[in-house]
Amino acid sequence: MDAPYVHKLFTGKVKHMGYESAENRMDRPWKSGIFKQEKQGEKWLGKTGFTDDEVADTKNHGGPEKAVFAYPKKHYAFWQNELKLDSIGVSAMGENLSVEKVDEFSVCIGDTYRFGNSLIQVSQPRQPCWKPARKFRIMDFALRIQNSGRTGWYFRVLKEGKAEAGMHLELMERPYSQWTIAACNEVMHVKKTDLKAAEALASCELLAPNWKRTLNKRLHGKQSSVEKRVFGPNKP
Repeated sequence: MDAPYVHKLFTGKVKHMGYESAENRMDRPWKSGIFKQEKQGEKWLGKTGFTDDEVADTKNHGGPEKAVFAYPKKHYAFWQNELKLDSIGVSAMGENLSVEKVDEFSVCIGDTYRFGNSLIQVSQPRQPCWKPARKFRIMDFALRIQNSGRTGWYFRVLKEGKAEAGMHLELMERPYSQWTIAACNEVMHVKKTDLKAAEALASCELLAPNWKRTLNKRLHGKQSSVEKRVFGPNKP
């Protein structure tokens, strides 16, 4: 199998949009770092991400466990067809890394890659929020992303360093080959009543703490609703 590589690299500043008096909720004020621009040349990758990258919602986005968001380039052909929307393409999901030769079935929790002279480690699948829906004015877009399994994933940064687009991701370690991103998504979003599977995933040492918390709540009989995350202020 060909080694995965970074097709393009993106960063972006927080952007403020909308206006107060809008009748349509999709037009009301919101802010996001989802609008990213392609970057050329070496970029510094620190513990919380690229130096010129920003997130608007620091409670639910960003931080060491969501330092870098990767999304497979090939998924956009699916979304163009699914949504009948030619304008959706690389960077549309707000990814930092548009990646090739790799996807949710071939990436596992704890996978550690050399990227330039940095080291990055897979921490969790992405759980899409309401902002892609607002961006493309498609109310159920977050649910579609989640249900399709084409979520992308996050990296934590083990070693800071410089990296750039065009570089291969050299796999250095794979401690949890059973926990692909696809398998994690299935446990979280499909097998919601399978407590044995939830317990097994929650025990994965390198899974991000927020995923462990959700799974442990499930084990104690508390199911988390996705309504607020996927619809947010887009829906009454």
